[in-house]
Amino acid sequence: MSSFRALHDRDHAFVVPNPWDIGTARVMESMGFEALATTSAGLSFSLGVPEGSLNRERTLNHCRELVAATGLPVSADLENGFGDDPDTVAETIRLAAATGLAGCSIEDHTGDLDDPIYELGLSVERIAAAVESARALPGDFVLTARAENFLYGRPDLEDTIKRLQAFEDAGADVLYAPGLTSLEDIRTVCASVSRPINVVMGMPGPVFGVPDLSEVGVKRISIGSAFSRLAFSSLMSACREILDQGTFTFAGNAAGFAELDTIFAGYQGTD
Repeated sequence: MSSFRALHDRDHAFVVPNPWDIGTARVMESMGFEALATTSAGLSFSLGVPEGSLNRERTLNHCRELVAATGLPVSADLENGFGDDPDTVAETIRLAAATGLAGCSIEDHTGDLDDPIYELGLSVERIAAAVESARALPGDFVLTARAENFLYGRPDLEDTIKRLQAFEDAGADVLYAPGLTSLEDIRTVCASVSRPINVVMGMPGPVFGVPDLSEVGVKRISIGSAFSRLAFSSLMSACREILDQGTFTFAGNAAGFAELDTIFAGYQGTD
């Protein structure tokens, strides 16, 4: 069993934060987190493009950089696997594992806002192909299957649970339905499946603490793009202060030069 998989077997939830570059990955490792996960939105924003704009090659190169940058297991947000058909998803899993990733997530969002969710049969075929590809790998690879209903205007808990159960039957290791807004819904989801459940915190709406989420059965908590958006918010706020007020008080909240230098000095010679 890999160290990443073992984290999911605890009797309480663990938090996996989402860096978007080498510097943020190393800061998060230095703060004491035990695993990391990429964020497709955070990466896109850092490159100045909308989410969903990056191709598979660019995304996997980013994954490779983060894996090499820290000693922590890294899971990747691979969106819909960069293709509709199951064979493409299976190939994405093989390529992802070759970067050194400990796992990844595949979602049932089509990328088409007019028809945002794959029909159930195709969704299951895609996860089954990903599972088959992951099981054929020489090393352990934790596959997370995502049901995206609640993020794309379909707050249908019954259908979401049906999808997660189907993904579990197809062999997914971890299940994930981003966008759930109540502890009772999260509890219901956790009770409806036997695989570990991931939830995301930091989105608009209700926010629950680690103890509360552990109590209802959650095993993994991710941050998604929230840290990235927080960084942009801080930058934008500082810019507005300068342009609107002509002052620079934002600097009082900036991380210390010496503190960052000390963190990054610990990685010298590891690249």
